[in-house]
Amino acid sequence: MTTTITIRRPDDWHVHLRDDAMLQGVASYTARQFARAIVMPNLTPPITTVEAASAYRDRIMAALPDGAAFEPLMTCYLTDNLDPEEVRRGFEAGVFTAAKLYPAGATTNSDSGVTDVAKIRGVLEVMAEIGMVLCVHGEVTAADIDIFDREAVFIEQVLKPLIAEIPSLKVVFEHITTQDAVRFVEAAPANVAATITPQHLHINRNAMLVGGMRPHAYCLPVAKRELHRLALRRAATSGLPKFFLGTDSAPHTRSAKESACGCAGIFNAPFALESYLAVFEAEEALEQFEGFASLHGPAFYGLPVNEEAITLEKRDTGVPETVDAGGEQLVPFHAGQTLGWTFAG
Repeated sequence: MTTTITIRRPDDWHVHLRDDAMLQGVASYTARQFARAIVMPNLTPPITTVEAASAYRDRIMAALPDGAAFEPLMTCYLTDNLDPEEVRRGFEAGVFTAAKLYPAGATTNSDSGVTDVAKIRGVLEVMAEIGMVLCVHGEVTAADIDIFDREAVFIEQVLKPLIAEIPSLKVVFEHITTQDAVRFVEAAPANVAATITPQHLHINRNAMLVGGMRPHAYCLPVAKRELHRLALRRAATSGLPKFFLGTDSAPHTRSAKESACGCAGIFNAPFALESYLAVFEAEEALEQFEGFASLHGPAFYGLPVNEEAITLEKRDTGVPETVDAGGEQLVPFHAGQTLGWTFAG
């Protein structure tokens, strides 16, 4: 039986670090396990300029413990009227690693997002020209579309036409949640990939609804039917380089999660690798874990793999009911449960 796993240090290709006191409280959890992370730009106001991204990067670095070896990779928040040359300037200066497409109103702090992809055609053409990655929150937001169907409809109405019109654009379909998305990415050209979160590998929509409303299992995109969860597990553990790690760790305070709003987001950063590894072990695919966690993402983004190695041990880890972040209580993913692996550093 395997008792330890040593791999290249992974990267998180989708994380929310927030800002101010929350940033101070959560940044160290991501930096503890990951060497780099694609940091989401949906702050208030959103990160739409090179100067704002540089300043946010400085705040992230200042929030880290002394000596932390972590590199935040910044993203540009796309809006209907964003200047394509701002995106080019940020990418060529090494400030922007990617740009993020939020359909307006799709998730937390997305009200300034894109109302129609046609309005950002100029930006997307520049991105294709310079080889910059487009990260996509893949859901339509029309009120007449069922929330459980929004990803599948987005594929047909937005993503397929976009890739047909700009075939050289590099696209990461983030936090996929459906069998439809798995099949789409598998069939798409090599310049289309996807990230998968730990929560969508572990839970289906029953986790939110059975036994009462359970807000700490609520994220966007929402977890779907069991058949979709199983499709995601097959994709993540398949060894295909199109699929890689992106936690979508999204902290909200316990009071915000348990309020009338019930804010969307699951805070999984404290035990992210242990959570993923439990899935790979259950699927008898431990040999595929390094590819998913450490190799496929850098290859897609055109970045070098990390030289440093990390080790996980086959030893129980108890996940606390809450963790403190900036004086507030956060409920981590797997709260109160025991995971069968421990991050040993």
